[in-house]
Amino acid sequence: MSVDAATVKRIARLARIAVTDEDVPHLQGELNAILDFVAQLDEVDVTGVEPMTSVTPMVMKKRQDGVTDGGIAEKIVLNAPATEDNYFLVPKVVE
Repeated sequence: MSVDAATVKRIARLARIAVTDEDVPHLQGELNAILDFVAQLDEVDVTGVEPMTSVTPMVMKKRQDGVTDGGIAEKIVLNAPATEDNYFLVPKVVE
């Protein structure tokens, strides 16, 4: 796959990047080099290789999923102008 000058300008416009006409040939070469590298990756035989998210085996640390009130409700509403039973009181906006 090859990127032409019009495609470089379109990508720049979509990315909201200001690109001058002098920069287009350089960026065109860089984008084509990237696409050539990706094409090389397509040639690699990956049959039997499981997908992975990291190059080192990692296990996510998990915590008990328990619902709590946080235990600091009084501190949270301490600076509120109006509260009731640890809830914020707000003025009515819709009649």
